[in-house]
Amino acid sequence: MNVNHDDHQNYCHDEDENHWHNHDHDHNGIGHSHGASENIKIAFWLNFAFTIIEIIGGLYTNSVAILSDAVHDLGDSVTLLFSLLMEKLSKKKGNSFLTYGYKRYSLLGAFFSSVVLIVGSTFILYNAFNRIVSVEEVNAPGMLIISFAGIFFNGLAVLRLRKDGSLNSKVVFMHMLEDVLGWVSIMIVSIILIFIDLPILDPILSIAISIFVLSRIVPTFIKIGRIFLQYKPDDIEIKEIKKLIEALDDITEIHDVHLWSLDGSNHIFSCHAVIKDELSTTDEMAIIRTVKEKLASHGINHSTIEIELENSDCSPCDQG
Repeated sequence: MNVNHDDHQNYCHDEDENHWHNHDHDHNGIGHSHGASENIKIAFWLNFAFTIIEIIGGLYTNSVAILSDAVHDLGDSVTLLFSLLMEKLSKKKGNSFLTYGYKRYSLLGAFFSSVVLIVGSTFILYNAFNRIVSVEEVNAPGMLIISFAGIFFNGLAVLRLRKDGSLNSKVVFMHMLEDVLGWVSIMIVSIILIFIDLPILDPILSIAISIFVLSRIVPTFIKIGRIFLQYKPDDIEIKEIKKLIEALDDITEIHDVHLWSLDGSNHIFSCHAVIKDELSTTDEMAIIRTVKEKLASHGINHSTIEIELENSDCSPCDQG
């Protein structure tokens, strides 16, 4: 017989009122930096302002590396704006339509940013290979001046975003960091070109930057896809969680185990916990509390624990 009777199926815990519920209630703020939206907003304006400078400078210097990065930065501006809107929306609390809240909108922002970055980098590669076939002279001193501006503008954005915790902010941070590294590379190449007439370095640099960007963003894109498909979090092993819970005195086993993540930071867990003997409501509450404390120590923010007796009928369960 399943022991989830109406009198103790749902336990609600409140430290001040000393009662329990078998779900955590802090669903809407865990794993997100309160300043994420503001930092992405600042990064957007810095990036957009520099994109205008970059387009003008790329045309003036005839540098495909700078013009390619201008296209990349223009795409970044669009994605930053979209990411900002998604980050703000992700703070909304749950309702009857989205019971877990709007956290996955932040993940949607990261997904969109990744797609734009992959498409943009592929476009840059195409143009850079064409420039290798038909090499053109560039204005090295102008490239050097613009590279200083690129390091400054993008560096400020990196400093603002470096501590934000959401996957959306991390993707934006990756964009900005790679831009800084790209501009450092352009600075070095422009210095070389001032002393050595070797204009083919410009498209070669553009190819190198694009390959580097793709090597970083493609794994992130795959990670985002895995979260949408409800794969388990990469940093949590289900076998270890089962071993941790089944080591508790009153629990013989757990089954029907499910573990997934809302947005890469907020993880969801549910299971059926089998106990040896029928216990009082107070004892069951104590078991649930202990299990939830163990799960919280492993970064699982929301858990649902269903108590069962040995040999009880669990035919509706999806045994796992």
